[in-house]
Amino acid sequence: MELKWLEDFCCLAGCLSFSRAAYLRGVTQPAFSRRIKQLEGWMGATLVNRATFPITLTAEGARFLPMAEDAIRTMHRNRDSLRPRNEAEKHRVTFSALHTLTVTFLPAWLDDMRAHLPRFSSHVSPDKGGIEENIDTLLDGNCDFLLTYFHPSVPFLLDSSRFSFLVLGTEKVKPVAAPHPEGPLLDHALRTHTPLPYIDYGDFSFFGMALNKLFAKRAPFVRNTTHENTICIGHKAMALAGWGVSWLPERLIAGELAQGALVPASVDPDWELTTEIRLYRHADGARPIANRFWEAAASSASGVTR
Repeated sequence: MELKWLEDFCCLAGCLSFSRAAYLRGVTQPAFSRRIKQLEGWMGATLVNRATFPITLTAEGARFLPMAEDAIRTMHRNRDSLRPRNEAEKHRVTFSALHTLTVTFLPAWLDDMRAHLPRFSSHVSPDKGGIEENIDTLLDGNCDFLLTYFHPSVPFLLDSSRFSFLVLGTEKVKPVAAPHPEGPLLDHALRTHTPLPYIDYGDFSFFGMALNKLFAKRAPFVRNTTHENTICIGHKAMALAGWGVSWLPERLIAGELAQGALVPASVDPDWELTTEIRLYRHADGARPIANRFWEAAASSASGVTR
């Protein structure tokens, strides 16, 4: 038995695609498939039903998944417990966070948290780009907390009975562009039936998935992708440079909207998204500083706690 086999299986269970899981795990698909076969051989049971599309877990696979996740977390916790810790680490909380939130939300929120928990320091892991990869950082025990956006249209692969969350606030995400002589650029494209110059998040980032669901609910229109980037700050720079319409968090563009450097791309509010800002942690306990931080965050949060 190898730990990477369990991590492979959990990744596969999350995306239900051998090719996607192999890509996320950084190996070729044949090598990934062999490792899943090796795990099934060691377990003496078929864990994955390969006859369906997308693939599904067998009954044995579904029963084994929480065991595999627990085993991975236990190994990581035991590894961490054996590492010598200096005094500073005892007061450090670690986050996996979407890049935009580390710029627009995290600094002021952490400053507010000092009124409730005076002694702590913080560390943020790099944004992995895709929502699944950021969630995996929490699943694998590599951080204390996951700071993320949430929208009902985006699948969130965390068991609510095992992962608690706080709602820290909300964020409006608006279609914006550099000023256009014909007025709001999205409305102009819809009115004239011309392709919309569109700055794309891709299919696997949080906003990419949310926008794909939004577009599916609206009348079809042609989008001409001028640039693709999973990071909002990159979108903002391209929108300012006149590359087209991007959906951007209101906190990120407040100054540009006030100055007129960016303007709404539509007068229709139904093109906006309202997301929650959530803080997640594993419900099975954590380091003492993480528990104290969570209690302080819960006492100051105005939203939902689950």
